[in-house]
Amino acid sequence: MFLYLVQHGEARREEEDPARGLTKKGMDDVWKAASLARKMGIHVASIFHSGKTRALQTAQILADFLQTSHEASEADNLAPMDDPALWAGRLRAMTDDIMLVGHLPHLAKLAGLLLCGNKEQMVVDFTMGGIVCLNRFDDGRWAVEWIALPQMGT
Repeated sequence: MFLYLVQHGEARREEEDPARGLTKKGMDDVWKAASLARKMGIHVASIFHSGKTRALQTAQILADFLQTSHEASEADNLAPMDDPALWAGRLRAMTDDIMLVGHLPHLAKLAGLLLCGNKEQMVVDFTMGGIVCLNRFDDGRWAVEWIALPQMGT
């Protein structure tokens, strides 16, 4: 199973936009990473996002580029301060490749929990709009497969 963790693109400040939608740079960065992901032939069964505007917009761009059979869906427990153990538990029962679009510190804590068994162990340096691919082996161990940064895309 491949798990793709995506930090939303750069968002507007709350004073400028209370919903905190993506900035032009944020959209461009996600577009670049999504373009790279398509070139790499990534296919996911589902894309889940936190429901926050910046994550929803990021997920929609990715869904358009990856041409998933389903639209991006809102899922619970992907907010910045949510407990990563809830998703770690869900992932044990999943076999399809999926993408989670969310926020820090949640994504970093989830990566730490999956890779090291410790949510406080920060092992991945997330970048807004970047994609981190984790691979789950048959024995349940996780490893970083690759990381795609927006500046790598065209």
